[in-house]
Amino acid sequence: MRVHLATDHAGMELSAHLLAHLTAAGHDVVDHGPTSYDPEDDYPSFCIDAARAVVADRAAGTEALGIVLGGSGNGEQIAANKVHGVRAALAWNLDTARLARQHNDANVIAVGGRQHSVEEATALIEAFLAEPFSGAERHSRRIAQIARFEETGSVA
Repeated sequence: MRVHLATDHAGMELSAHLLAHLTAAGHDVVDHGPTSYDPEDDYPSFCIDAARAVVADRAAGTEALGIVLGGSGNGEQIAANKVHGVRAALAWNLDTARLARQHNDANVIAVGGRQHSVEEATALIEAFLAEPFSGAERHSRRIAQIARFEETGSVA
């Protein structure tokens, strides 16, 4: 699977770990930055680039998911969710990581690098990457309602 990775300065250590860990696990990891530590960096461009790449890969038939990291993961999730076709979910435990995929078919996970140890964050991301979308009708119906709102401004 191709995995698109982006962070801010607060997630640099975790990002470097994940790049090596996920590559060793056989994933094709694309690092969208930043490439060096800058406490004044502006994360939206990194996260938006990663989110756009996930959408483009999936549209081209490539299995792809994204990871956006920050201190809390909140801003990074918000930035990623501004990209049409992205469903980014903030995960803080194994259940939220798995359910994001299983129920919401999330294609980007956001994790707070200052909220978890490297081991905990790695486990969240591995759970997210491994979990398939259930395909259950009720979940598909709800995702379609969200997509319809994005297109038309109406849920019904």
